[in-house]
Amino acid sequence: MTYKKGKIVKGTVSGVESYGIFVRFDEYYSGLIHISEISNNFVRNPNRFVEIGETIYTEIIDVDSEKFHLKLSIKNIDYKEGKSLNRRRIIETKSGFQTLRDQLPFWIEENLKNHKKEINAIDK
Repeated sequence: MTYKKGKIVKGTVSGVESYGIFVRFDEYYSGLIHISEISNNFVRNPNRFVEIGETIYTEIIDVDSEKFHLKLSIKNIDYKEGKSLNRRRIIETKSGFQTLRDQLPFWIEENLKNHKKEINAIDK
């Protein structure tokens, strides 16, 4: 297989360290997904994203053909089969937080009623 920058390739997670995820592709090539290339958000623990032995997709961000090593990223792709990264984007409406302000007292009241029912049920 030819590995080129920007290409999406499938590999197997071979190790997880605090600084990133190791991925094996074939008998020659392996690569590292540095912790900064796992997510656009803060990553405390790479183990929360993958498991050793799991097959994932990665994006190649650099190729070292002499050392058979790839620099990889998963932060902008759907890296797991069947996992959707289609997140619903929050769009601010003209009313802004008005709906929240209007509904909050009602939600608090309902939760207090439910909580009192639970306490009364326990006391019986």
